[in-house]
Amino acid sequence: MTSLFSLASSFLTRGARRGTARVALAVLTLLAATGCNLQKDIDVELPAFPSQLVVECYLEPGQVPRLTVSETVPYLSSPEPRLLTNVAVVLTLPSGQKEAFRFSPGLDTLTQKVYTHIGRNALVAKPGDTFTLDVQDTNGRHVTGRATMPTVVPIEKVEWKFNDKTAEERKAYLLVRFQDNAATADFYRLQIHADSISENPNRDFELDDRLTNGQLVTLGTSYRYSANDTLLVTLYHIDQPYYRFLQSVDGARGANGNPFAQPAAIQSSVEGGLGIFTVLSYQRRTVIIQ
Repeated sequence: MTSLFSLASSFLTRGARRGTARVALAVLTLLAATGCNLQKDIDVELPAFPSQLVVECYLEPGQVPRLTVSETVPYLSSPEPRLLTNVAVVLTLPSGQKEAFRFSPGLDTLTQKVYTHIGRNALVAKPGDTFTLDVQDTNGRHVTGRATMPTVVPIEKVEWKFNDKTAEERKAYLLVRFQDNAATADFYRLQIHADSISENPNRDFELDDRLTNGQLVTLGTSYRYSANDTLLVTLYHIDQPYYRFLQSVDGARGANGNPFAQPAAIQSSVEGGLGIFTVLSYQRRTVIIQ
C-alpha cells in the first residue's frame, strides 16, 4: 500500500496546482478506506476423488524384489502412512512363472526405503527381459505394470580437478563420461553420493540424448568436493516411462506450495493407479578425491 499512497499524494500535490485538489483528495480517501480491508476469506469446496493405489517397485538383478503399496489421500489431509493389509502382489517373470509377494513391511538398510511387500527369491534378469506386475486389493482396485530391463551403459571415465585456492576453499569438480548409443533413444540418471548411498545424493539429475545422440557425453559438477572425499558415482540407463516419472516428480515438487506455478501431475508408469514399476540397470564406481 505504500506505493498506492505515494501515488495518491503526488496526484494531490499536482491537483492543487491545477485546481483539482478535491478530486485528488477523493482518490486518497478511497485508497485509505479500502486499504484497511483488502483481505477476504472464502471457503473453497474441493471435489472428492476416490483414493487410488500408489505403487513403487524397482527391480534389481541379484536382489530380492521389494514393493511399496500405499494409497492417495485428499490434498489437505495429514500425510500419515497407513499400511494396506488387503493387497495381493504378483510378479510375472520373463519365463511366465508367477511369484507372489508376501506382506512383510520393513526397511531396506541400504537405500533406507520402506517397503510393504517382498518376494521370495533373488531376481534373475538380463537386458531385454520383460516383467509384469499385478497389484489388487479387496476393494476392487487393480494396478498393473510392465517393464523391460535396459542395457548397461558403462562409465568410461571419472575425473576431477581442483581449483587454485588453498585450505578449506580448495575444492574439486567432478566429470563423468560415457558413450551414448546412436541407434536408440536413450535416457539416463546420474547420482553422486558421499560415502554411502543410504544418504541423499548431493548430485541427482536426469537427461535424454536428444542433443547428444551417439556422442561421448560428459556430465559435471561445480567445485564442491574436498580432498579424501569418497564418492559413489552411479549411472543409470533408464527407460522412457521412468524418465518421465522422474521429471514429473521434480515438477510436482517445484509446484507444491508455489502459487505462481502450474500444477504438475505425476506421470506414472503403471495403469489403474499411480506410481512407478521399472528394472534398474546401472554401473557404479567408487572414487576417492586425491
